[in-house]
Amino acid sequence: MNSALMAIAEQRINKAIEDGTLRTDSWKNKPLPLDDDAFVPDDLKMAYKILKNSGYVPPEIETRKEIHKLEDLITKTEDEHQRVKQMKKLQVLLMKLDSQRGETSPIENDEQYYQKIVERVTMQKQPED
Repeated sequence: MNSALMAIAEQRINKAIEDGTLRTDSWKNKPLPLDDDAFVPDDLKMAYKILKNSGYVPPEIETRKEIHKLEDLITKTEDEHQRVKQMKKLQVLLMKLDSQRGETSPIENDEQYYQKIVERVTMQKQPED
């Protein structure tokens, strides 16, 4: 049965190439692109890949990407008040991630990480206008 499906698939692929509806020039003899699934737990990678191929990206993955971008932004931001705003947004995103997963984020529980962020933020009084 498996070989029958492969034969049908092969026939349809060859027909699509002959008809010109399937163009292989752009990807022929090139490696397949790697998926960016670094934020996906190992036991969920296959399910997430199926969802992604269907055009759906789970909200948890989007939130994790936002958190990662925001962490990078916090470390690069010079303005302390902007950094505080970004840290508040990070806190909201972490709470959102926790609610999506149903458990607390390891980032939030990492005292060393939290301490590094706090050390980088030194509040200075803004000049009054």
